[in-house]
Amino acid sequence: MASTSRRVSCGLDLCSVPDIRASLQCASEAGYDFTCLPIVHPRFKRELISGKCKDRSGAFTRSDLILSSSDWNNLIVGKLSPYIDVDSQDPAQRRHAEEVLTQELTYASHLSLPAILIALRNSNHVNLARIIHNKIQAGCAYQIWVHLNMKNPALEAMNLYADNEEYERHHQDMDTWEWWNHFRSVCNFEKKLGLALEISGDVPSEKEIARWMGEPIKCIVLPTTLFITNKKGYPVLSRGHQNIIKTLATLDVQVVIRGTVRHGHIKYYQQYLDHLWQTMSQTDPLVAYARGYEDYLQCPLQPLMDNLESQTYEVFEKDPVKYNEYQRAIYTALLDRVRYEEKDTKSQIVMVVGAGRGPLVRAALNAANKADRQIKVYAVEKNPNAVVTLQAQQEEIWGSQVTVVSCDMRDWKPPEKADILVSELLGSFGDNELSPECLDGAQSFLKEDGISIPYSYTSYLCPVQSSKLYNEVRLCKERDKHPLYHYENPYVVHLQNKFQLAPTQPLFTFHHPNKSEVLDNTRYERLTFQITQNCVLHGFSGYFDTILYKNITLSIVPETHSKGMFSWFPIFFPIREPVQLKAGCDLEVHFWRLCNKKNVWYEWAVTKPIPGPVHNPNGRSYTIGL
Repeated sequence: MASTSRRVSCGLDLCSVPDIRASLQCASEAGYDFTCLPIVHPRFKRELISGKCKDRSGAFTRSDLILSSSDWNNLIVGKLSPYIDVDSQDPAQRRHAEEVLTQELTYASHLSLPAILIALRNSNHVNLARIIHNKIQAGCAYQIWVHLNMKNPALEAMNLYADNEEYERHHQDMDTWEWWNHFRSVCNFEKKLGLALEISGDVPSEKEIARWMGEPIKCIVLPTTLFITNKKGYPVLSRGHQNIIKTLATLDVQVVIRGTVRHGHIKYYQQYLDHLWQTMSQTDPLVAYARGYEDYLQCPLQPLMDNLESQTYEVFEKDPVKYNEYQRAIYTALLDRVRYEEKDTKSQIVMVVGAGRGPLVRAALNAANKADRQIKVYAVEKNPNAVVTLQAQQEEIWGSQVTVVSCDMRDWKPPEKADILVSELLGSFGDNELSPECLDGAQSFLKEDGISIPYSYTSYLCPVQSSKLYNEVRLCKERDKHPLYHYENPYVVHLQNKFQLAPTQPLFTFHHPNKSEVLDNTRYERLTFQITQNCVLHGFSGYFDTILYKNITLSIVPETHSKGMFSWFPIFFPIREPVQLKAGCDLEVHFWRLCNKKNVWYEWAVTKPIPGPVHNPNGRSYTIGL
C-alpha cells in the first residue's frame, strides 16, 4: 500500500514585535504558516487603577488597520500579556487584572483572531478559568490555547534531589497535568479549550506521555534550546524528542517554535520539522483506511434490522486480513474433517449464513480448492439487493456448486444438514450485531458433529480518558429524545485522541454451537480496574476477539490486534459526567446485556470510586432490533 505523508503546520512565537508586517513577512519567507504575538505591545502596559499610565491618552494597542481582516484571522495567534494575574490575593490588583484581561479578550474578538494563548504558571487559576468559561459561554469565536510545560522543571529537580515523601507531598501542586486538569474542569471541559503543550528538556516517560494523549492538544511548543546541532551545523532533535513528536503528531497537531535563534536562521527549524513530518509515512492499512475518521462518532450498524448498502459491503470486502483468516480456518477444518483417502468420495456441506455479496463464499471455494476437498455451498442472505449480486456470481462464476438462498436464516428450512456453518455477523463489541441470536437460531442446520466458524468470541472493555470524545458526545443534538439520549448510546469510533487508563479486560463470551439446554444470551459482569495515576474517566472503549477455528483468530483488542485488519473500529460507551480518578484507586463498572422478544440492549454503571446512575435503563435510548 502506498505511503501517505503531509507537511507540518508550523508557527513562530514572537516575544516582542516592533513591526507586525515585517515580522509576518520574515516568518512567511522562513516557511512558517502563522505567528504567535502579543495582543498588546509591552510598551502599552496599562495601569488602570493608579500610576503615570492611568490617564495616558491614546489607544491601548496597535490599530487593526495594520493588517487585513483575513491576515488577522489566519496568520495571528494572540498572546495575553504575561503580567495579567486575575487570581492575585490583592483585591485591587485582581480587579485591575480583570479589566485588562477583559480588554484584551474583547480586542481579540474584534480582530477575529482564530486563537489566543494563555499561559498557566501554577495551580491557582480558578478565577481565570471562570472568566474564560464565561467568555466561551457568551459565544467567543476564537479557540483558547492553554500554554504549559509537559513536565515542570521544578518537579524534575525535586524528583532528583528530594526524598520520596517530600516529592509525593508536592507532586500534585507542581504537576502541570494537574494544573491543566483543574483549569479545564472548572471550565467544564469546553470544546474550545485546547492545549499548547511545551516539550520539556528531559524526555518524559511513556507513562507520562500517554496521559497527555487523552487531552485536546492543539499544538506542540518547541523551544529552540531543545535542538542539538548535527555534523553539518543544522538543528535536529534527539532520538527521544523525535519519538515524542511522532507520538503527538498522530493527533494532527500544529507546532510552534519559540526562543532565540541558535542555528543561523529561523527557517532551519521549520525545514527540519517539515522533513520530520514527511518521513512519518503511514503504511499500515488500518492507518491509511482510517485517515479522516479519527475520533469521529458513528452509529453502530444494525445489519439484522437494516439492509446494508453496496458501498458498505465494498469497504469491508477490501480488508486484507479478515477473509484470508476465514479462508485459512475453512481450509484447516476441511483437512481435519475429510481424510486424504476420502477426498474424492466425501463432500462437506458449507452454509454461509449472512452471505452479503459473497466474500465468505469465495473464501470457502478457495479453501476447498487449496485443500483439494469437495464442498457444496449454501449462501443464505436476507438482503434482497445483495442476493442480486450473489445470483449473478452463481450464474457467471460459481455454477451449481453454490446454491443462493434469499431468506432470513432464522426462517430458513434447509433441505439438508451442514458440516460447517460460516458467518461474519460480528460487530465492534463482538455480539452487538446479534450474532448470538442469529447463530442460536441457525445451529439447528448443523449435523451432530458440525462446527461453527467462528467458534467463539469475547468482548473486552477498558476505561479511557478523552476530552475529545466526551465533547463530541455532549455536542450531539437530537430532538424529541430523552435528555440523556446521547450519553446512553454506544458509538463506533476510530480512537486516537485518548488515554487508556488500565489494561483491557474480557467481558462477555459466546460459543457456537451453543450446547446449553436453555439458550440465554443475557449477560452480567462486574469489572474492577486498578488506576495507577491521576486521570479522568470519560467512558469505556470496547473491543472483541474471536476464535474462528482452533488457533486461528481475529482481534481488535489493542494488545492483540490483528495487524493490518480494518473491518472494525472499537466501540465507545460514554458516561454522563467525567469522574476524577486518583492513583491507587479501584474503578468498578457493571455491565449488562439484556434482551426481550424484540430488542437487545446494554446497560452500564460506574460504582467505584463513587457510585453513579445506570446508563440506558430498559434500553430507553439505545436498542438493537431483532
